Amino acid sequence: MLTSIPQKSSILIVDDEPANLRLLKKILGSDYRLVFAKNGVEAIRLAGEMAPSLVLLDVMMPDMTGFDVCKTLKENPETRLIPVIFVTALDAEHDEALGFEVGGVDYITKPVSGAIVKARVKTHLSLVQSDELRRTRLQIIQRLGKASEFKDNETGMHVVRMSHYSRILGLAYGLNEEEADNLLNAAPMHDIGKIGIPDSIMLKPGKLTNEEFDVMKTHPEIGAEIIGEVDSDLLILAKSVALTHHEKWDGSGYPNRLAGEDIPLEGRIVAVADVFDALTSKRPYKEPWTIEETVDFMKSQSGKHFEPKLITLLEDCLDQILEIKSTWRDE
Repeated sequence: MLTSIPQKSSILIVDDEPANLRLLKKILGSDYRLVFAKNGVEAIRLAGEMAPSLVLLDVMMPDMTGFDVCKTLKENPETRLIPVIFVTALDAEHDEALGFEVGGVDYITKPVSGAIVKARVKTHLSLVQSDELRRTRLQIIQRLGKASEFKDNETGMHVVRMSHYSRILGLAYGLNEEEADNLLNAAPMHDIGKIGIPDSIMLKPGKLTNEEFDVMKTHPEIGAEIIGEVDSDLLILAKSVALTHHEKWDGSGYPNRLAGEDIPLEGRIVAVADVFDALTSKRPYKEPWTIEETVDFMKSQSGKHFEPKLITLLEDCLDQILEIKSTWRDE
């Protein structure tokens, strides 16, 4: 069997009553790959072995209740992300509340309706698929960011550090946690366009000529072209970062000479994070600047290269940024 062909979603159904298992098989068997367990211990073992897409779990079972099973699954890193729907005759409000408290995502009372079971299962599997799609997109972004390192004198730790600096500055600027995390994950794509720059320029040990630097300045547009037209919010953000992180607050940057708030916020933030880490890091062609020298230089570029507010936030967040720098040192 070809493993690259998507298979039916797998559902682990747990109930000590054979009649209930048969009923759920009749409702779901044509659409999903079903596996059955008749007690909690067997359910935990099967969940660990097969990593089902979803668990339908009875509550009242001998030896181990469904609530205990769910708590055990959520305590295990390998099974904690598997969604659990309780299917039970317990219909009191406090039982339902306990089901959610121990980690369940839904609660269906018996006797079950086939239409309700199908709808709830479909809904939660759609959420699982959405999470998986986001993880896949994130992995692609991380891999492409890694690819750009092979064309550069910078280290992989630079990408890690500047991404975390970007998150810190984003939160300080007013982004919420989700927005800041998206920026953290998009920032590694800032130099993806360097893949398209000739090695004779990228790997040149000395100073670039004016003509060579003109070629180098095309990498933001190449990066945006590599990412292309996409409908993923994360990739749209990554494309904006790639295209705008060399724009300058006074309009003297490249490739489009954007100025001020015409530069997307993500580009303005990544510009600060990228330059700060580049200046404070050792390269084959330079020694690292001290923190004091770097901050003084960046303050001198406030209102020119960088948005003034971000330079103020850089100083305010310097302790957090230096902690990241210490944690992710170059080897």
